[in-house]
Amino acid sequence: MRVGKIERKTNETDIALELNLDGTGNSDIETGIGFFDHMLQQIARHGVMDLKIAAKGDLHIDPHHTVEDVGICLGRAFTQALGEPKGIQRYGFASVPMDEALGEVSLDISGRPFLVFNAAIPGERVGEFDTELTEEFFRAFAMNARITLHLNLRYGSNSHHCIEGLFKAAARALRQAVSRDDRVTGIPSSKGALDT
Repeated sequence: MRVGKIERKTNETDIALELNLDGTGNSDIETGIGFFDHMLQQIARHGVMDLKIAAKGDLHIDPHHTVEDVGICLGRAFTQALGEPKGIQRYGFASVPMDEALGEVSLDISGRPFLVFNAAIPGERVGEFDTELTEEFFRAFAMNARITLHLNLRYGSNSHHCIEGLFKAAARALRQAVSRDDRVTGIPSSKGALDT
């Protein structure tokens, strides 16, 4: 089993996170931000990963620190769980419709962190979640997972649907990229190494 466990405590947040890349989609998530919990559950369910998160943050200020720090912890747990990426597909792509919205994600487990975020989410908030934090979460995740991550919201008018489409597409792209292929031996790169 490819499992990562991260505990991170700062003056702003206290987070314990466990990720199993070879799970069944189970999740136990509590961040204090209902909509964010719902999005993280999509990562587990559609990525077919088990995910446990207990996060306490300075929500009396706003959700920013909690959302960003969960992204940091999830990225670090992902890197830890993946270990040496031998035999994986490496690349992933998914396109997910959510009613009127269409989210697309392409990614590369490259060892070279980069984020492209092309998503004009129409509203400012969904519940207690500031929609601009969608980009902050994915940036924190990509930088700490050390992946190249491109997110594109092709269209959409409902902020909930737009964000959920992106989270589901990211989960499905990750599922594809981390899956093993018996035909792939060693590191999936002509260089023989990633992160170079």
